[in-house]
Amino acid sequence: MTLTWTTKPFASLTLSELYALLQLRSEVFVVEQTCAFQDIDGQDQAAHHLLGHTETGELAAYSRLFDAGLSYPEASIGRVVVGPKFRRYGLGRELLQQSIAAVTELFGEQPIQIGAQLYLKEFYESFRFQQHGEGYLEDGIPHIHMVRL
Repeated sequence: MTLTWTTKPFASLTLSELYALLQLRSEVFVVEQTCAFQDIDGQDQAAHHLLGHTETGELAAYSRLFDAGLSYPEASIGRVVVGPKFRRYGLGRELLQQSIAAVTELFGEQPIQIGAQLYLKEFYESFRFQQHGEGYLEDGIPHIHMVRL
């Protein structure tokens, strides 16, 4: 499966793009993971949004990108998500590669921090992220801070 990748600041998102990314995040983070939390957290406006669309225009993968000092002291990647029907095509790896490249292009070469769900630790380690600090619970899900130097 081939995706077309686009990175946009919040103000450049179309209403359809905004609706699709919020729908995807809700489908996975709220419904699939049965986690009642405030996804619309007031940080989307400060972020750049990486969108991976299929040939038919459907949003298959997404992440939110921040410059240093906005979400964490380092640049950061968050809300990393692949739609359920698009899994098993290697899109998670492609999404993270695209996210790291976009952070570097947008904000320059620098450390990148993520708040990772604990079960994905090895996945993120394969991209040179390292655990920093103790684990923590976020919305009832075990997480760890990880930094890529």
